[in-house]
Amino acid sequence: MMKASLREKKVPILMYHSISKAAAPKFRQFTVSPELFAEQMAYLHHYRYTTMTVTQFVSARAQGMSALPARPIVLTFDDGYADFYTAALPVLKRYDFTATIYIATAFVDGASCWLRRERETRRRMLTWQQVSEIKKSDIECGAHTHSHPQLDTLTASAAGDEIAHSKRVLEDRLGQEVCAFAYPYGYQTARLRQLVQETGYSSACAVRHAMSSVTDDPFCLARLMVREAPLDAFAALLTSRIASPVTAASWAYRRARTPLWQLVRRSSTSMRHYLQGGWQPLP
Repeated sequence: MMKASLREKKVPILMYHSISKAAAPKFRQFTVSPELFAEQMAYLHHYRYTTMTVTQFVSARAQGMSALPARPIVLTFDDGYADFYTAALPVLKRYDFTATIYIATAFVDGASCWLRRERETRRRMLTWQQVSEIKKSDIECGAHTHSHPQLDTLTASAAGDEIAHSKRVLEDRLGQEVCAFAYPYGYQTARLRQLVQETGYSSACAVRHAMSSVTDDPFCLARLMVREAPLDAFAALLTSRIASPVTAASWAYRRARTPLWQLVRRSSTSMRHYLQGGWQPLP
C-alpha cells in the first residue's frame, strides 16, 4: 500500500514559453524577462531545489516517488523559441539545472508563424544547430507536435500524424529516443492521451494550473504557468499558495475555465465541420 506521504506529495512542474522583454500585447502573458528568470533560478538554487527533466520525474513516480529528491522541481519550456538558447540556457548552466524543452518541429530554423492571433509571427525559433547544442547540455528535448495545432479539434488520423511526425523528426535529428510530449495549448482528451501513449512516448504535459502528484495520469501531467510577476508570487506558486486575492481569483478562474473552454471550442469545430458537409468525429 502506498504511503500517504508519498501519495500526497506535490511537485511543481513549471511552464515557460519565451524568455524575453519584447512582446506584442496579446503575447506578453507568455513571456518572462531574462532578468526575472535569472532571479527565479537564483531563488531555486538558494532554497536547494533539485531540477529534473519530465522523463526523470515520471521514472521516479513509477517508484512511488521514493526516488525523488527532497525538493524536486521540473522546468519546462514550450514551443522552442530561440531565446531559450540565448537567455535561459546560460542561466540553467550556471546552476547546473536541467529542464525539458518541447519543440514544434515545423518551425525550427524559422519563426513563430502560427501566432497570428497574438501578432507574433516573427518571433525567432531555435535552429537545428542550437537544438543539437541544447541536447549536449543535458536538457531534454521533447515533442510539441509538428505544426502546433489544437489537437482536440483534429480528426484522430490528423492528430496522430502530428504527434508521430514530430517524434520522428526529433529522433532523426538528435539520434536518440524522444520520450516526452506536450499538448499545444494544453488541450487534450482521453483519445489524444491514448494516441500519445501508442506513439511511444512515456509522458505528456498538459496545463491544468495545478501541482503535479503521483496520482497524475503520466499522459496528462499538471503544470503551473509562470508569468512576469514579483518574486514573492513565484515563491507562492511553488507551494500552490497565491500571493494576493486578485491573483488567487485569476488562478482559480483559469483552472475552472480550461475544460469548459475546451468543450466550447470542440463543439464549435464539430458544428463547423457539419455545416460544411465534412463532419468527422473528433479525437
